Amino acid sequence: MQADEIDPQARAAVERQDRLPLPHSRRGLKLLRLISRGAMRIRNRNPPVVGATVDRSIPGPAGDLDVRLYLPDADGPFPTVVFFHGGGFVLGSIATHDWLCRHLSRESGCAVLSVDYRLAPEHPFPAAVEDAYAAVEWAAANPDAVDGNGDIAVAGDSAGGNLAAVVALMAAERDGSASGGDGTAAGDSPNHAVPEVSYQAPIYPAVGVEEDQRSVREHAGIVLSKANMEWYDRCYYASEIHERNPYADPTNAADVSGIAPATVVTAGYDPLRDGGKRYAEQLVHDGVPTRYENYEDMVHGFVTFRGVDRAREAIADVGDDLADALGTD
Repeated sequence: MQADEIDPQARAAVERQDRLPLPHSRRGLKLLRLISRGAMRIRNRNPPVVGATVDRSIPGPAGDLDVRLYLPDADGPFPTVVFFHGGGFVLGSIATHDWLCRHLSRESGCAVLSVDYRLAPEHPFPAAVEDAYAAVEWAAANPDAVDGNGDIAVAGDSAGGNLAAVVALMAAERDGSASGGDGTAAGDSPNHAVPEVSYQAPIYPAVGVEEDQRSVREHAGIVLSKANMEWYDRCYYASEIHERNPYADPTNAADVSGIAPATVVTAGYDPLRDGGKRYAEQLVHDGVPTRYENYEDMVHGFVTFRGVDRAREAIADVGDDLADALGTD
């Protein structure tokens, strides 16, 4: 499940990242977010070129949500990939994943809608889930606003991979029972439609993780320590009761047979590896077409590492799967 050693480029990226440890306090978290915002302004100065980007706000369940739309350099309309960033549900933003979303749009030929959902601990579960699903509803109901052709996929990394999988489950469970011919549920506003998710691409998703898994035992401390994972969980779930909710972790679902086809990506030296593999196996068991890819010499977070060649390879692979599924190739 893992190579003999971590890719040298990935190891160097991890060493740079480890210079700024995760604080386990609200005050420290606020400071880290401020530092991150400043760093991202510098980091994103020469981004990969796409056809266009559009920053706007969309309606959310507790107020407007900031989103950024990335459009390919081609004539639309395009399929829409709604993307959710990683960061343990407490960190991350549109800015931290700008490089990744630009490359994903370029590689897939899709419009990518990146969503700034509410973060814990200020907004614990289910706030992020509610925001994520609302964003997919909005994209489905407003294809003209995203230069969309009506096809919707979801993607995300780490915590965002969790949200992508959860939204795919929610859409599968809710689709059709209250919808009319135009896909708008009875009583809904034009900003909300029952979304049909055609594909999902969770990248090293935070799902199905158990303390006794081999990947946790052997690789906790590489990017993600046990203390960090436990703190993320405390911030996000707030109560152990929520951890058993399928909308907190889709591996808790009894049946995922109606969910969208998937590409599931994991990394060999990632503590979350076996949880992601467990999700892929659950999809296959329930008859969902699934491609599982484990990058054996990679670590958690690697698709956001700009100086790592394998990051671009993985983004291209996911982009190809989205293109195949959504018909842009």
